[in-house]
Amino acid sequence: MSFILTPRLTSIRSQQHQLTSSDLHLAYLEWHQGQEPLLLLHGMADHSWVWVELAESLADRYHIVAPDLRGHGNSSKPLSGYRCTDIIADLAALMQDRDWQSAHVVAHSWAAKVATVWATQHPEAIRSLVLVDPFFINPIPRWLKPTFPILYRVLPFLKMLGPFSTYEQAEQQAKQLKQYRGWREIQQVIFHESIEQKSSGEWGSKFVMQARDEIFEDVMKVAGLTRPIAIPTLFIQPARGLNRTAWQLRPYRTYLQNLQIVQVPGHHWCFLVEPIAFNQAVAQFLEAQCLEAQCLEAESIET
Repeated sequence: MSFILTPRLTSIRSQQHQLTSSDLHLAYLEWHQGQEPLLLLHGMADHSWVWVELAESLADRYHIVAPDLRGHGNSSKPLSGYRCTDIIADLAALMQDRDWQSAHVVAHSWAAKVATVWATQHPEAIRSLVLVDPFFINPIPRWLKPTFPILYRVLPFLKMLGPFSTYEQAEQQAKQLKQYRGWREIQQVIFHESIEQKSSGEWGSKFVMQARDEIFEDVMKVAGLTRPIAIPTLFIQPARGLNRTAWQLRPYRTYLQNLQIVQVPGHHWCFLVEPIAFNQAVAQFLEAQCLEAQCLEAESIET
């Protein structure tokens, strides 16, 4: 295995922290140049480093926290506890540790479903919401469960589970996946941080199978949107993403009362393959929400 420890990689690693409780440790990256709280949530089988370019582009204006959700990255990997409610409890604990009453939330794929459940249950915790090509927003019919082993083999975000005989073999597999298309420096770093050598000597993802299995069970039962939500929400729709039809967008148009939809180039991992357009879309939306909040605050002071 060979990987160059660049100054940028060293700098990012210096921003790694952990929240530790009696039964869990939650790893996270943090940028604290600005004050406005912003939480970045990765999708299934990813980790906090996928948000590095977005965070670096926003760092001067926001206090940013990007956690490795439980079962992912360098966070705890218990034998069970991967339901939406478990993830939401972790995020609430992380916000309490940061002394945040509420935050802007950017969430990708499966985590976007977690975020909509959170927004439904605790709207006061979320200032604004950015949903990046959500996945599994509706419950999955139970008759599809026998197909899960097939999905586990074909879904791009699960192909890095392994095992791989060598690091180089895992790297070759990564280069074939759409999230690593282009193989830019940051994509190489993200791959490197996603994989580890197991006790057997083989290599595989830091994401664990018990998390995969329980998440699939949970998304099969839980609906992401069940009642109207007034939180300002941006839906980011990649040109080659998962949500392309009016039928797929219907739940969001039905339940999200303050919804904007913006199209960006790229696919499901648009923030990795088309970062400039993606970062601009997020920045413009967040800036508009902050300006509106400031105006409302000024009006309340005047009255």
